Amino acid sequence: MSEPHSGIAAGPPYAWSPRGWPSERPSGDPAAGEVWVYTDRLSYAPGDEVSFHLSATAGQFSLEIYRDGPVPEIVYRRDGLSAPHCETPPDAYASGCGWPAGHSLRLPPEWRSGFYVVVVRAVNSGGETWTREHGFTLRSGPGHQAGIALILTTSTMLAYNDWGGANHYRGIGDDPRVDVGSPVSSTQRPIARGMIRKPAGAPREANPATPPMFAAPRYPAYEWARLNGYSRHHADAFWATYERNFAHWAERHGYEIDYLTQHDLHFDAGALDGYRCAVVVGHDEYWSWQMRDTIDAFVDGGGGLARLGGNFGWQVRLSDDGTEQYCYRLPSADPVTASAPHLATTFWEAKSLRRPGAASVGLNALGGVYNRYGMASPRSSGGFTVYRPGHWAFDGTDLYYGDVVGGVPVCLAAFELDAVEYTFRRGLPFPTFEDGAPESLEILGLACAQRGEEDRWGGSVPLGGPVKEMQATLDALGDDLPSYVTEGENRGAGMIASFRRGRGEVFNGGSTEWPYALSAGDPYVEQIVHNVLRRFTSGR
Repeated sequence: MSEPHSGIAAGPPYAWSPRGWPSERPSGDPAAGEVWVYTDRLSYAPGDEVSFHLSATAGQFSLEIYRDGPVPEIVYRRDGLSAPHCETPPDAYASGCGWPAGHSLRLPPEWRSGFYVVVVRAVNSGGETWTREHGFTLRSGPGHQAGIALILTTSTMLAYNDWGGANHYRGIGDDPRVDVGSPVSSTQRPIARGMIRKPAGAPREANPATPPMFAAPRYPAYEWARLNGYSRHHADAFWATYERNFAHWAERHGYEIDYLTQHDLHFDAGALDGYRCAVVVGHDEYWSWQMRDTIDAFVDGGGGLARLGGNFGWQVRLSDDGTEQYCYRLPSADPVTASAPHLATTFWEAKSLRRPGAASVGLNALGGVYNRYGMASPRSSGGFTVYRPGHWAFDGTDLYYGDVVGGVPVCLAAFELDAVEYTFRRGLPFPTFEDGAPESLEILGLACAQRGEEDRWGGSVPLGGPVKEMQATLDALGDDLPSYVTEGENRGAGMIASFRRGRGEVFNGGSTEWPYALSAGDPYVEQIVHNVLRRFTSGR
């Protein structure tokens, strides 16, 4: 069942309007030779039928599917397909496109678990080739379970997917000076260009360039996207930027991996049964209550959670059929707050939820946020300072107390980071435990971070993440936030941490940039990740 929605978020507006940088949607121009596609679900099991929903102005087109691994495997192709041009609702970002299924495929049982890219391709009357892509996850079949489950961050993808005009951050409203986000995001639409695939070397949000004195901020990921016709949010979420880098690295190193999505965790409390290690990488900002329940039960039962990600921040809800995601930001705007206050979509640190993020993963987004992003800590080391080199995660790294791991140009501690409240005693950082940090939490590495960029240009220069944006949200939440959040001004941190929970264990890398550091071949980062995966898959 879907919830009623107005399409307008009640939360505070966001900075840097994208007016003049429109989100993709069909043009309807017959001369353009377009073709667009989305699947009816984000995740399937072997034997399931996939429905491809299509809209086209191209006369004919091809549909190709490949499993995206170190060596891409083309598993399916059909040429000479056709589909009608279908009208797209103005609010397709929230209500879905409503296009009919134009093609279907029963997934063969021999296909391996993985992420499968769907490419549609047409040639227009001018001889120009048009391509767009979608993707879906294939879970493992009975009797084929690996030791590691990679959980794809479908909820964060939905938060940033702006195809059709809007996402949870921006795109609706009539005032060109502010951004207003939609509290509803639909799965029944294509995924923004650049989230599934993009050229090698496309910039990420973390900036390895050190600006000179008094420089204005630069955002290479935005500049590249604007120049090349990709979504403004291509580097903010999902496969092409994050999971893909980890999956290719892991498969090259011989790890057997099954693929799941956050949606699988939401709808199936036993989705992780039988696995020894669950991995989440990159940007996993958004989680539902049920997703956290599944992760917590897995760790309590003896599993190892390897979180090589950052920005664990918001609770979301899903509709009963999983086709809509809700994020209202403020409990006062959320229609379920009166009947189920613990399910209100807001920061996990809100007192009304009574479930701080650190209770599940050890760290939280409000303790950290930005480093090496625009002018947020733009000249930092870009890495984590090591404080407990004797911890098992650092075995074989030759790291010493005070060393920096993943510094410039790799920038492991960059873009968005997580942390908890902490103090120093005799040269070592310790949690203060006021924010729900587990009693066994050890802080292994530490970096500085900021909640947003300080405006030193009087509003004349656009900022990617101004501190006033975060402060507006915190002010709107008011007394629902604990004092450790409101007293921190613009200061934060990033951490590498680990802790035990029940019979299991959690390693938290506390940064979105672990997948990139692995793809870059940083030997220290690689050894740390090997240590984590080997420990968790061996049963410790």
